[in-house]
Amino acid sequence: MPTRLLTLEDVPALTELLVRNREHLAPTSPLRDGDWLTVERQREAAVQALAEHEAGRRVPMVVLDAAGELAGTLNLNSIIRGAFQSASVGYWISADRTGQGLATAAVADALALAFGPLALHRVQGETQPDNLASQRVLLRNGFVEYGRAPQYLHLGGAWRDCVLFQRLSTD
Repeated sequence: MPTRLLTLEDVPALTELLVRNREHLAPTSPLRDGDWLTVERQREAAVQALAEHEAGRRVPMVVLDAAGELAGTLNLNSIIRGAFQSASVGYWISADRTGQGLATAAVADALALAFGPLALHRVQGETQPDNLASQRVLLRNGFVEYGRAPQYLHLGGAWRDCVLFQRLSTD
């Protein structure tokens, strides 16, 4: 399994990976404060993510390569219960490990969790229109495009359009 739940012990390696991938991630990430890429801030973010996990609103995971080394992250975000039973998936893989199928396998793990133990009905994924690699990951996992949202996410310092994908538990 290429994913597992984030732990506080992951914070130093995750921080180092984020620093190495700063330019790679910039176009698809929100702008952050100058100290975002410090162990202290990453620890705070991990504590918050794990608290949201305990509350049932998020599943923060790390993506591992074949050697078991940290290669990226995947989150099931915005878990909504009630009539919606839905979540949004977000992920990134280190630039030096792209093209190895890690994101595809990680999303498959997330779907197994979402449609299995979490008993969700729907998982959504959003990509910028030019992020064809991420779109291929979603399509390989049975997601279908269902629309476009103008100025959907504030990434890289600007509001960006997104292509919307979904996968239903009944697919």
